[in-house]
Amino acid sequence: MKRIVFSLVIAGLTGADASAQLRAADAPAPLLKAVPSVSFVPSSAFFLGVGGGYNVSNFGTQNVFAVGTSNVYQNGLLTSSGSAAGPANIETNSQSAVAFSAQGGYFHHFYGSDWLWGGKFTYSYLGATSIVRNALLPQAGSFTATGSNIAVPFTGNALVQSFQTNVTHQLTLIPFIGKSFDRSMIYVGAGPTLSQVRTTLNGLIGFADINGVRTDVSGSPVNFSNTNWVYGGAATVGASYFLSQSWFIDVNYTFAMTGNNTSSFSGPFTNPNATNGSTTVGTMVGTSAGKLITQAITATINKTF
Repeated sequence: MKRIVFSLVIAGLTGADASAQLRAADAPAPLLKAVPSVSFVPSSAFFLGVGGGYNVSNFGTQNVFAVGTSNVYQNGLLTSSGSAAGPANIETNSQSAVAFSAQGGYFHHFYGSDWLWGGKFTYSYLGATSIVRNALLPQAGSFTATGSNIAVPFTGNALVQSFQTNVTHQLTLIPFIGKSFDRSMIYVGAGPTLSQVRTTLNGLIGFADINGVRTDVSGSPVNFSNTNWVYGGAATVGASYFLSQSWFIDVNYTFAMTGNNTSSFSGPFTNPNATNGSTTVGTMVGTSAGKLITQAITATINKTF
């Protein structure tokens, strides 16, 4: 009897253990709670930044055309009239400098995507000047003595002691598209530019070779200067690294080129020291045209809002 009872107890315990194992096997596995990843790049933000960049300004070839007219007087009487004109190409040199830069803009992610769109406005103080010393502007023309119909041809040149081209301020508006990652984003964009360009001719003197004799026609050196705001275009590629959702560092490369910048200059001259006690009175008129190319690598620290 004892053996029967002991066997039943063992069987009951074994069945209970098997039942528990079956229930444990049928129970659903515990769910692991996913830890959301934190992105330092906001879904959208306005931003402002300041910094600096290394800029190279290439003023290229300046196409100059100059015209000079003159009337020669002897004892108050007009003795001859003449004119000369001609084109010239002045090759300038490139200038590099470290310049201040500031930017402000906005970006926004496409819904449910790492891709984003945006735009930024950039200001750069370039402050670059190219100087060509003793530039010659070839001239060809003729003069006619009073009372005569015979034009006497001559050649000559205008001497510019210092031909300067300068860019000071540059404004750029760049719409862009990009892609974000956990702590960074990359982008490309293109847009219009506005640059302040100045052309200066210092120490302009007009010379003529008449009958083999080089003659100073205009007398004392004359200075001209002209400043224009010139439209152009720019393309940029950049990358930003986010220190936090509120601060990021932006580094970009920008290539910009202005449209053709045409500067005009004109002014009178009087040369009381002309040969034979005569006085020469005239005008010097001309234009200078060229394009400006700038390349810049810029780094800024930016605050998001």
